[in-house]
Amino acid sequence: MQIKDKVFIVTGGASGLGEGTARMLAAEGAKVVIADMQAEKGEAVATEIGGAFVKCDVSSEADGQAVVDKATSMGKLMGLVNCAGIAPAEKTVGKNGPHKLDVFAKTVMVNLVGSFNMIRLAADAMAKNEPESTGERGVMISTASVAAYDGQIGQAAYSASKGGVVGMTLPIARDLARNGIRNMTIAPGIFGTPMLFGMPKEVQDALAAGVPFPSRLGTPADYAKLAKHIIENDMLNGEVIRLDGAIRLAPK
Repeated sequence: MQIKDKVFIVTGGASGLGEGTARMLAAEGAKVVIADMQAEKGEAVATEIGGAFVKCDVSSEADGQAVVDKATSMGKLMGLVNCAGIAPAEKTVGKNGPHKLDVFAKTVMVNLVGSFNMIRLAADAMAKNEPESTGERGVMISTASVAAYDGQIGQAAYSASKGGVVGMTLPIARDLARNGIRNMTIAPGIFGTPMLFGMPKEVQDALAAGVPFPSRLGTPADYAKLAKHIIENDMLNGEVIRLDGAIRLAPK
């Protein structure tokens, strides 16, 4: 698939992995729609890259449809990259009692239901595309996490939500195969994003040192490089790729 002149949606595109991906796509000549709750930052990034911004709660059907409608008004929608997410930390039973059920439910709603909501709406639009010479009508990339496999203490909600993203990767790819739409997932390890930068510096340094090689935090550019390859390599479908420097998370 050629990126140039195609339309791509990037959820969570106002910062972190999403921003890095949005900037990469724009640099490759794509028209990018940034979908995010951070209106001021999202508008600024969209203006810088010559794209569009739509304020969006990815778990809302109406918001998701508004994003897809904006994208299709700009040209041929060929890609969705799901980077929107939240990462609360709470133990199943803590000092103040059991894990708050609303926190667990919200995490699953944003990270898992939100990813599926955007996939189903974007796929419905892409299915109407004239196929490319490869037979493709679109490609989806969602963001899981290594926590889907080795979640740490306090990550029950986050790991469950990301495990769901991993689990739906293959069946969605199978569902959409007849439409010529691919579905992939990236599972990042320890990445330098606003979520991580909210942690104390010594915690950040310890996490980076725990990566076997390269012993550093991943960057949005690292994620964007893999997203670009997935978009361009039409044999990649129905798979989860760990992007983690060979790290396996310890309990804490």
